[in-house]
Amino acid sequence: MSAFHTSLNVAAERQVARARAGRGNAAAHRAAGWLSLAAAPTFAIMALLTVLGGGAPDMLCSGAQAASPLSGMVPMYLLMSAFHSAPWLKLIARRRGGA
Repeated sequence: MSAFHTSLNVAAERQVARARAGRGNAAAHRAAGWLSLAAAPTFAIMALLTVLGGGAPDMLCSGAQAASPLSGMVPMYLLMSAFHSAPWLKLIARRRGGA
């Protein structure tokens, strides 16, 4: 086999490897996209369950309850839900822009 044919085989193998890696990267990006959509509803549900649970306040947070209106688990979960809402806002914007 000539050096030309060998270099063609190597180039073809590299192209196949890049294509396979691209499919893997695309799958990873799709999974990351779906996972990023799960954060905001998860934190909102955690806030709701904390309110409905009515359990004893967290011992670490109970000493500083009067320090700020944002202290406590419910406000923390609601803030985390708001901060993680960017993927949902992007999805809504894309759907409205495409419609």
